[in-house]
Amino acid sequence: MGRDGFRLNRSQRMQLKAFVCVLGILFIIILLVAKIIIGFLHKEAKEEQPVEPYVPIMQVLNNVWILEEDENGILVFRDGERENYPWGMTAEMKGEDVGEAEERKRYRPEINVREQLADVTLTDGYVTEIVVKSEKINGRILSAEENCLEVEGYGKLPLAEDYKGYRLYDSLQMCTARDICFGYNFTDLCIENGEICGILMVKEEAMEYIRVLIKNSDDASVLHAQPVITADTDFTVVYGNFGDRKSETHSAGEEISFSYDSPYFEGERVLIIPEVLTGRVILKSVNKNQGIPSYRGRMELVRTQEGIAVINEVLLEEYLYSVVPSEMPARYPEEALKAQAVCARTYAYGHMQHAGYPQYGAHVDDSTSYQVYNNIAEQESTTTAVKETYGQLLYTEDNNLAETYYYSTSCGVGSDANVWKTKEAPLITYLRAKSLSKTAMAQTFANSTEDNIDNIGEKLREEEAFKEFISSVNEDDFEAKESWYRWSYEVKSLDPEYLLERLKKRYAVNSRLILTLEDGEYVSRDIGELGKIKDICIEKRGAGGVADELVIVGDEGTYKVISEHNIRYVLNNGESKIYRMDGSEVTGPNLLPSGFFVITTGKKEGNVVGYTLTGGGYGHGVGMSQNGAKEMAKCGFRAEDILLFFYEDCYIKSIYE
Repeated sequence: MGRDGFRLNRSQRMQLKAFVCVLGILFIIILLVAKIIIGFLHKEAKEEQPVEPYVPIMQVLNNVWILEEDENGILVFRDGERENYPWGMTAEMKGEDVGEAEERKRYRPEINVREQLADVTLTDGYVTEIVVKSEKINGRILSAEENCLEVEGYGKLPLAEDYKGYRLYDSLQMCTARDICFGYNFTDLCIENGEICGILMVKEEAMEYIRVLIKNSDDASVLHAQPVITADTDFTVVYGNFGDRKSETHSAGEEISFSYDSPYFEGERVLIIPEVLTGRVILKSVNKNQGIPSYRGRMELVRTQEGIAVINEVLLEEYLYSVVPSEMPARYPEEALKAQAVCARTYAYGHMQHAGYPQYGAHVDDSTSYQVYNNIAEQESTTTAVKETYGQLLYTEDNNLAETYYYSTSCGVGSDANVWKTKEAPLITYLRAKSLSKTAMAQTFANSTEDNIDNIGEKLREEEAFKEFISSVNEDDFEAKESWYRWSYEVKSLDPEYLLERLKKRYAVNSRLILTLEDGEYVSRDIGELGKIKDICIEKRGAGGVADELVIVGDEGTYKVISEHNIRYVLNNGESKIYRMDGSEVTGPNLLPSGFFVITTGKKEGNVVGYTLTGGGYGHGVGMSQNGAKEMAKCGFRAEDILLFFYEDCYIKSIYE
């Protein structure tokens, strides 16, 4: 024993190492045996667990349109997309010993499902059931409300919550009840459990009749408390419920008053039909500029909780006899009147395709909200213009009806559809800001693209360029001698409270276009205070120089007004006169004449106390200028030339050919 303590000799060390090795081998063997035992037990436990049954994934495609079927499956049109699905097996077939290819054929229905509305059941993506909606009806569609359609001969039928609509003619598209052509039977309706589950717009044919909602005397309401009706010929009153209609004949001049509790309202609608085609229905309870109006065609009365709707169903061409003289003076040159007739017909036909008053089954009303109808008596010159353009409509190069906007007078340049701030506006590329001058028109038909004419719409977005333009007269402009070509408007004493009220009213109409400056950004929120006004300025101009964004700076709030219409409303103080270029003065209590103006403010002690507008033109400035068309016609241009100048890349086609 020495300094290192107890020491093993060599033989002892060898024995110790051998012992450790044996222990290690034993430990490894134990681990392997344990692993085998655990694995066996786990496997046994796993085998004892019940196998989860497979649950197929079921899906029902409600009210889809089946385009095609073949030995492989079906092709459907669903939510605007074409989709293919293979045949599958029903539950009864699952037990049969058949191959996969055979399985997919087993369900194929015996009945024809091609071009049918149906509910399609899918199991794991395979078709296992088809229920065809075979009950269908057809009739004139008279009206559409949020949850029902009124069908002649059937009354009001509810719309199923999951109803689907399909436009089957031309290119296949989805549609809704709002797309139905009211007054026509172009649509089949699929019925299930008494509800409309499918709308099938089957065809598109030329429509001859337009349905016009007649407003009361002051155009304040589309409903009447007690319309009084007669005719200049014998007439028939048809009334009662569908399937039990009654009729009675009345003599010419005999007046009938229709109150809410009138016995004629046994059903939803009452018809007043003249005995001869040239007879006119007279609405004695209404007064227009021409006096008591009379109407071609027939009348329908619809009773609602709020009042009685009066609808005039009349031939489109005869409707235009009363529209054109109400929209353009009958003394204007023939070619200008013809251009106006095509514009008016195209505008009306667009609303015949997409009705403005589906709840009444009316396409348009008779006011400036659409086109003024029967406010001025028919004139020989305007009736001739309608007849000579019989059926003519204006189409875009992609074969859609053109948006034939028009207005009274230009300031020498027009704007584009972006003035209205709609999603569709940027797509209306045929309405362009351009010079309305003799040189511009000559260059258009010579296919010239000289920079000084072609780009004037963009150049006038710049404030200084527009100020120079609107402050001068260009004798080459077609309308340089029109009284509305230039005008001025002065507010000598600005009332901040009145201005604030105008802002609030426009915000209530369209909150996204009246913005408040908050933390350095303009946001849509309730209008607050304005206080003393520090500045009023045009911050942005649209194509052609039209005012697009107006900023009003107050010491208690700053606001941005967007769109020419809102700007024209807000800056009108309801009192100041408008001075036209010919020295005449007129009132404009609601809107400024146009959005083509520059503003000069008058200040005192840093506050705006008044402003002066120097402007030009009358109307929104988009599409055809009516006075421009007049002057073009005087220069020898045809109606077609005028239309293709204002509506570029468009063409004229008769709907009745």
